[in-house]
Amino acid sequence: KVLRKSAEQDQLPSIILWGPPGSGKTTLAYIVAQMSRSHLSAISAVTAGVADIRVIVDEARQRRGLHGQRTILFVDEIHRFSKAQQDAILPHVEEGVIIFIGATTENPSFQVIAPLLSRCRVFPLYRLADEELHTIIERAIRDDDRGLGKEHLEIYPDALTYLVAMAGGDARVALNALEMASNAILPDEHGMSRIDKSTVQDALQRRVSQYDRAGDQHYDTISAYIKSVRASDPDAALYWLARMIEGGEDPLFIARRIIILAAEDIGMADPQALAIAVAAQQAVHFLGMPEGSLILAEATVYL
Repeated sequence: KVLRKSAEQDQLPSIILWGPPGSGKTTLAYIVAQMSRSHLSAISAVTAGVADIRVIVDEARQRRGLHGQRTILFVDEIHRFSKAQQDAILPHVEEGVIIFIGATTENPSFQVIAPLLSRCRVFPLYRLADEELHTIIERAIRDDDRGLGKEHLEIYPDALTYLVAMAGGDARVALNALEMASNAILPDEHGMSRIDKSTVQDALQRRVSQYDRAGDQHYDTISAYIKSVRASDPDAALYWLARMIEGGEDPLFIARRIIILAAEDIGMADPQALAIAVAAQQAVHFLGMPEGSLILAEATVYL
């Protein structure tokens, strides 16, 4: 509500949009810029540098002096900028020459310098809900201009449900898979192209795993795993274990947590738990993956 009102009144503060891939950060930045009637200069931190920022700032000064129009500097993947590059933005935000909008998949508390972070409002975005992905896909099928409306597509309900479930809350994954599926089928005698579940499976190949090995997902998932073991819930513990393994987590990191659980949380209630945990660590170190996943699962169930 605050963001929308600020944009409508053309009183937009500098903001950081923080959320997972495909949650709409870039789209939201463009919508906000359009609503605020400000000029948008967009760059990606992957390819741009300080020289690009200076050019945009010079143009922003001229634009404000000649037309009285404000300039929004949108930096996608702001966490890719070094401290020095972020420092280059700071004085111009402080002076009010530009309105800064940053988009990041990483926690801005760790990835954005404190002086810049203190001058921005952080808006967290979340993985899209199933009903939201349903809406996006159905809209893409109907839209003639920006979607696939001219293809005369129809998607079967089970195929749509499967696509939504496998996209994992990522609209970009869902839309790319829908487009690939539409290219893989031929229209029938009535000119309709019908997408079934097998076509979607072929387009997607595998479920998208939302995981990182050093960020919030890493800590959130291991925390959920530990709490599931403490709660004596083997199904939940195996689920979180599988999420970590599927996401590419270091198996020895998981083994170390299993040893800590055996010593700290179980202790003398079952001294054998520590022996099994240490044996699991040794076996995983000796065998490696994928066989090590079975060993981690057995130790998890025992704990």
